Amino acid sequence: MTQRFTRVAAILMATTAGFAAHAQDSVTIVLSEELENVEPCMASKSNIGRVILQNVSETLTELVPGTGLEPRLAESWEDMGNGTWRFNLREGVTFSDGTAFDAGDVVFSLERNKSDKFVCEIGAKYYGGMTLTTNVIDDTTIEITSDPAQPILPLLMSTLTVLPSEANPDAFVDQPIGTGPYTFDEYNRGENIKLSVRDDYWGEAPTIKNATYLFRSESAVRAAMVEAGEADIAPNIAVQDATNEATDYSYPNSETVYMRLETATPPLDDVRVRQALNYAVDKEAFVGTILANGTLLATGMVPPSTIGYNTDLQPYPYDLEKAKALLEEAKADGVPVDTEILVIGRLENYANVTETMEALVAMWQDAGFNVTLNMVETAEWNEYYSKPFVEGKGPIMVNAQHDNANGDPVFSMFFKYASDGVQSGISDPKLDEMIAAATAATGDEREALWKDTFAYIFNDVVADVFLWHMVGFTRVSDKLDFEPTIRTNSELQLSQIKFK
Repeated sequence: MTQRFTRVAAILMATTAGFAAHAQDSVTIVLSEELENVEPCMASKSNIGRVILQNVSETLTELVPGTGLEPRLAESWEDMGNGTWRFNLREGVTFSDGTAFDAGDVVFSLERNKSDKFVCEIGAKYYGGMTLTTNVIDDTTIEITSDPAQPILPLLMSTLTVLPSEANPDAFVDQPIGTGPYTFDEYNRGENIKLSVRDDYWGEAPTIKNATYLFRSESAVRAAMVEAGEADIAPNIAVQDATNEATDYSYPNSETVYMRLETATPPLDDVRVRQALNYAVDKEAFVGTILANGTLLATGMVPPSTIGYNTDLQPYPYDLEKAKALLEEAKADGVPVDTEILVIGRLENYANVTETMEALVAMWQDAGFNVTLNMVETAEWNEYYSKPFVEGKGPIMVNAQHDNANGDPVFSMFFKYASDGVQSGISDPKLDEMIAAATAATGDEREALWKDTFAYIFNDVVADVFLWHMVGFTRVSDKLDFEPTIRTNSELQLSQIKFK
């Protein structure tokens, strides 16, 4: 027995001792990281969305892989012109506390997402750069107007988690109440989260009646728990642990891994330095080793399935001498290229993240960069990743993984690249105009404008170090009828899980 297997077995026995046999209507899901909060308006973060989205809190519309945009809390919608869309809401829907769902709850949820009292990530990510106003026709009819006009507003509403208007408008909730098929019952910090099915849910009754979420940071432990029958699904395991063809699924998970650069801080304010960072990375060396076969080299923030993805762009080739030459050229012009650059990584953000970050730092050091790696927990990582950024730390690069399974760049571009974007490391008036124009366009023009925007970011601004479009691995118990999709990384709907 190998030392590694012995260690994993010991951890597994310690963490699963005392578990009773699973009931036939219950599942246990083992996650790679604990949730920092359970706020529905933060459900665009994948670790929160896997628990909350569509299980506890539902949206007006839903983007279904392979099908398209489908009704959820809104039964239908129509374009009224001039940026206004009318949504016809379902009747007879209640929240888990028994209160009735109506148009007033949609108004409240929209306003809360744009609150200046605290930051809701859904609002900051998806509704930035626009003003949304509402007109309640009656309890089941609401008009939403966007300025500038948003031709894909119904798709944007697939991100709006609806809360009851009685919720706290000025702070995160710690006991989410929603219209979804499950109630949020317990959060035992450091241990588990428990959900249970609602008897009064408006839709079809799910097969799964109870769900328990556990947290285990080691991929091998998560995989072993499913194999041993002590868990039913491990949504995220590493490539080296996906060894069972009968239970392990690989799938393009809509995530893009990149380095966000703070381009206003020397030496990162010099485009040659940013180009050198790109040339110094041998991205292909990671594929099939630390990262899975099928991982794609990235040239943009969104996966290739997104409209406007620019297939004309080619990834930076690995060219160590080119990277060194660019640094020397910048240094000769007085750029302080020897300044220490702090590299921030997020623990358990994706499988083998620490090994990936250590290899990246070594490559930049080989090129002559003075870089220092700091791997941190999610809460501290957010201080570097979202505005207001940590100050007084000098130049910073943040490793991040961005999910866009919605098929349109609008779900990524404003908050990642606009001057006022909550996670933007650049300020470029021309790029602001390009994002605004593409967001307002339709059809072929929309696709062409997004394509031009991707090219400008990649070739002219060199805003980031684009790395990979990722492949995910999920282990599913052989007693379950469930197959992951491109959305599994950001949401895991219990109602879609059946027993064989």
